[in-house]
Amino acid sequence: MSASFLLLRPFLPRLAAPALAMALAAAAAPAAAGDDDCDNDQDCARAALMQGEIRPLPEVLRVVRDKVPGDIIEIELDREDGMWIYEVKVLPSSGRRKKLEIDARNLHILKIN
Repeated sequence: MSASFLLLRPFLPRLAAPALAMALAAAAAPAAAGDDDCDNDQDCARAALMQGEIRPLPEVLRVVRDKVPGDIIEIELDREDGMWIYEVKVLPSSGRRKKLEIDARNLHILKIN
């Protein structure tokens, strides 16, 4: 046995579980994030975030509030034709609901209705 193994041996049980979990997550994440018909939306969204395919929600909210001030009443994350889209509904002070479609990767606003 090498000296480095003997030094690490007491720590192996604590190191093995996180290393295994990270390896499994890394192996599973691209498959989950790439599927348009993912079985668990939360897992797909988390995998997409970890892979850098989508931006985190606080950044999305900042973009929405800058573009359409008002109360955010609904947020959805959908995958359409291989592209992640945030759909955000806002109720501005005018009282007429606005719906924004935002590219989840770069936060470019695609459409405002």
